[in-house]
Amino acid sequence: MQTTKAYAAFSATTPLAPFQFDRRELRPDDVQIEILYCGVCHSDLHQARNEWGNAMYPMVPGHEIVGKVARVGTNVKNFKVGELAGVGVMVDSCRTCKNCQDGLEQYCAEGMTGTYNAFERDGKTIAHGGYSSQIVTDQKYVLQISEKLDLKAVAPLLCAGITTYSPLRYAKVGKGTKVGIIGLGGLGHMGLKFAASFGAEVTLISSSASKEKDAKRLGAHHFLLSSDVKEMKKHSSYFDVLLNTVSANHDYSPYLKLLDLNGTMLIVGIPAQAPVVRPFDILTNRRSITGSSIGGIKETQEMLDYCAEKNIVSDIELISIQEINTAYDRMTKNDVRYRFVIDLKSLA
Repeated sequence: MQTTKAYAAFSATTPLAPFQFDRRELRPDDVQIEILYCGVCHSDLHQARNEWGNAMYPMVPGHEIVGKVARVGTNVKNFKVGELAGVGVMVDSCRTCKNCQDGLEQYCAEGMTGTYNAFERDGKTIAHGGYSSQIVTDQKYVLQISEKLDLKAVAPLLCAGITTYSPLRYAKVGKGTKVGIIGLGGLGHMGLKFAASFGAEVTLISSSASKEKDAKRLGAHHFLLSSDVKEMKKHSSYFDVLLNTVSANHDYSPYLKLLDLNGTMLIVGIPAQAPVVRPFDILTNRRSITGSSIGGIKETQEMLDYCAEKNIVSDIELISIQEINTAYDRMTKNDVRYRFVIDLKSLA
């Protein structure tokens, strides 16, 4: 067993604090990664504070993990010691169901194994995430990271990146597509970058007028203030695709009215309360609402390779692990542009 330094949540109401636990010894198919950076996802906060009702404590959050390969098992051929590697939202799945066989492990029929706050496949070992000094993961769920990009800004691609890349690819967004990105946060700013890079006409839709300047800087062609009734009506039946990244409770109906014939609203934000959907807003223009959950390993690698080719990374604020509780408090106030990333050297 390998003693690992970390920060963990010990209850829903107490701050994250130092913690030590044992990672498993290397199996033949395992890769051990020295974690250099870990992104801070809003779902980390949700789970640490048990806002989804499924928390297991002590919990080491973190599923946007990048670092260097420290050791490899005897069967590992695609990763070498010293190379960059990453781990995203999942570390295992059943591997045998149709979805896993099709490279859609995130939709595993038995349920994927989350990187943290989940039981490993043995049903008893709790998986711990990337707010830690190292991780041991089966090679099938480890990703190759290009040296071309700023590593700390790559970390959020492992969740925020693939969470927005996958649905936009599924919707075949490209040149000639009119896309609206709803919300400019950790997910929204990545969705904006991807949609623009795919050649779409991109509009950032926000409830905050102050986001317009940043939206344009990040690649938006247009900006639509959701509280501007006149402009929202002007954009009725305008968009082919809406990417809804908002995790705050909100009414879907005003946004559905923006979709043209056969338009689709892609849902990646997770509000705590069930959203309002009026059937007439779907019947009109044969609109649809589609959910999407991260991406499979193959697609995640495709996304990382695409980002290396197009020089796409997340806009981040680097913090020490000792600042994590302040970062959580700031996240609740939307006070981050646009992703916190932990420098794990601060664990030493």
